[in-house]
Amino acid sequence: MRFSSSTVNELFRMALPMVASQGAFAVMMFADRFFLSRISPVHVAASLGGGVSFWVCLCFFNGIAAYSNALVAQYYGRKEFARCPQVMVQGILLSLACQPILLFLAWFWVDVFEWMGHTPDLVSLERPFFQCYMFASIVFLIKTVLASYFSGIGRTQVVMIADVAGVLANLPLSYALIFGRFGLPELGIIGAALGTICAALLTIVIYLFFILQRTHADKFRIREALDFRPIIMRRYVRLGLPSGFEIFIGLGTFNVFLLLFQSYGVAEGAAMAIVFNWDMLCFVPLMGLNIAVMSLVGRRIGAGDLERTGEVVFAGFLLGISYAGVLGLIFLLFRESLLRVFSVEGQDFSAILSIGAPMMVGMSTYVIGDALILVCGGVLRGAGDTHWLMKTSTAIHIVMLVIQVFVILIWQLGPLTSWYVFVATIISKAIVYLIRVLGGSWRTPQRIAAVLAD
Repeated sequence: MRFSSSTVNELFRMALPMVASQGAFAVMMFADRFFLSRISPVHVAASLGGGVSFWVCLCFFNGIAAYSNALVAQYYGRKEFARCPQVMVQGILLSLACQPILLFLAWFWVDVFEWMGHTPDLVSLERPFFQCYMFASIVFLIKTVLASYFSGIGRTQVVMIADVAGVLANLPLSYALIFGRFGLPELGIIGAALGTICAALLTIVIYLFFILQRTHADKFRIREALDFRPIIMRRYVRLGLPSGFEIFIGLGTFNVFLLLFQSYGVAEGAAMAIVFNWDMLCFVPLMGLNIAVMSLVGRRIGAGDLERTGEVVFAGFLLGISYAGVLGLIFLLFRESLLRVFSVEGQDFSAILSIGAPMMVGMSTYVIGDALILVCGGVLRGAGDTHWLMKTSTAIHIVMLVIQVFVILIWQLGPLTSWYVFVATIISKAIVYLIRVLGGSWRTPQRIAAVLAD
């Protein structure tokens, strides 16, 4: 691992549009929850429980879809440009094949909220919010495939344009649908979901516009890519399945923890939703850096330039730790002020503030851990080290969930004890990932040759 100013600049140029893109998504989620907080804390808690449940159901398939970034980048690094859109088409075919499974999950999952002991008023909002997203899951999968394609070929500015346009459409639309403005019906929490779905549809239209431009279509031979490619599909599944499973276990155990935590009460659930809303402004832009690191490492691997992958690792750490460190300090110093943004005049906010303030302290300590995890994860996925990621992440998250079950259900300890167990889990995961990346076993010539084999 070594410093290279040119690599830092290259990664920064790639990451900045992706950070803006992911930040735009964070703003959209933040705004939806802010709008819902104007109705009641129950609506905020329901948007978190229902929204995370949707992503749990989607994340396995979305993780596979997103791995097209690394595959496209590897082919791009080998200058096999025609194969880049072939990966994209295989991703869309996989997404279509997954839709029936997701519809089954939509039918099965609706009873989970009650099983977790949520109050009836919370369940009545979580269910329709979750179902609305699930019926539109194919939209989000195709959006992921198209975004990953442009990230893989290094045109991250296209992803930024599409996502920013989606947010600009989402904000007024969600506001109007939630509160019944501009002649639209007042749909409450359903309006928040519909506004996000419409924004995703708009981004797909924008991606298709750029794909079909003549210069792009000719360079990448788009018309020849519109069919099934068994060789690419096998490689897609072989490397993408572990990535999808890793994300599924990680987000799945996180969602179970979140649902268990909400059993402490509405104030605790609302406090967690608000804390994670601020956390999202750090975590989601860092996802943009994760995507850029994955793409750049994938290109270096595809080109056989293993030595310069160390420059990408250093650049990723430099950018990620700097960004997370600044935000972590802000979260620590202004924690109560940031929580009060979600208070509503006339409603008692003291219970939420008392639990939320120490949670913000914990969150400010783990954001650098998040940065390390996302940079290391991008490096290892770009290099095709998805099986190690799957096994390690699965083990860490299952241990965390078992401990949380004992803390919350068996020992019945307080919410802050549960929260600090969560903080310790993130820090531990960051240390394990860092050891793997610095060890260098992920980039031996023999292992890379196996990754690149069709």
